[in-house]
This record gives sequence, C-alpha cells and structure tokens, in this order.
Amino acid sequence: MDYKKLIREVPDFPKPGILFYDITTLLKDARAFRSIQDELVRRYRDCGISKIVGIESRGFILGSPLAYHLGAGFVPVRKPGKLPADTFEVKYNLEYGSNSLSVHRDAIAMGERVLIVDDLLATGGTAAATVHLIRQLGGDIVGLVVLVELLALKGRDKLDGCPVHSMITYSD
Repeated sequence: MDYKKLIREVPDFPKPGILFYDITTLLKDARAFRSIQDELVRRYRDCGISKIVGIESRGFILGSPLAYHLGAGFVPVRKPGKLPADTFEVKYNLEYGSNSLSVHRDAIAMGERVLIVDDLLATGGTAAATVHLIRQLGGDIVGLVVLVELLALKGRDKLDGCPVHSMITYSD
C-alpha cells in the first residue's frame, strides 16, 4: 500500500517554512491503519517486547494498538505536568523550538525490552530525549519505529545507535 498518497502535506505549519506531514488523513483510512498495524505486528511479534513507549501524542495512536497485539504494556511519554506520579524529565530541541518530556519513574523495570513508537522522526530531538529517558529507567531498547522519517534532517544520527524502522521516508 502506498501510504504517502494518504498523507496530506500542509505548508507553513506550525510556522512559515515548515512543511507539515499530516497523518490524520492516513489514519482515517481503515484499510491503511489496519495495514500499518499488521505490518508492525509481523515485524516485532517475536522480539520479546514487554513495553511499548508511545511519544505524546501521535505515538499513543500508533503504539496503543501495537501494544495490545503484541501482548505488551503501554507507557506514555508526555509533556511536563501531565503525569501524576514521580517522573524523570528531559529537555530537548525541536526544529521549531524546544520542549520537555516526562515518564513515570516506575514505568519500566530494569532490563525490560522496549519499543519506542512515534509518528515522525525529523531532527531527532524528541526521539533522542525519549531514548535518554528509557535508558535512565534501565530499559533495553529494541528500537524506534516511526510512521514518517524526514531523511534530510538526519534525526537518526542523534539516537546513539538505537535501531530505527521507518514506514515512510521523505528525502528532501
């Protein structure tokens, strides 16, 4: 299935000069959404994954059904102030600003096999921050899976050897 045909490109969002790849047009297509989940389940079903970590917020959409199908727990990585218990927090830079991410300190046990899920890998700030948080907790990161990767921004270079699986890539 050609997923790129189902992604809407929105110029100048969230600010001038940014081309936003809107995956909501892909997600609303039931056949495409099922195909994405089926492909990910096939790829990761024999990897012994115990936790799926979804990055706020579109990582929740992709990661929750994957966790269900793999029989894994789901761990949200959220913006500060959104989690009610004791957290680790890390600050990072985006292509259009900066932010912070948090995870509950008790979300992952030492040595648990973790797959990180997000919608987009661009400059790598969000993904690198999440990798840092999971390693702080002692998780064994199996990899990062993203729906879309913008190759020209070289985000995977910031991930300190974390394997990346991209379902859709854009080279420019």
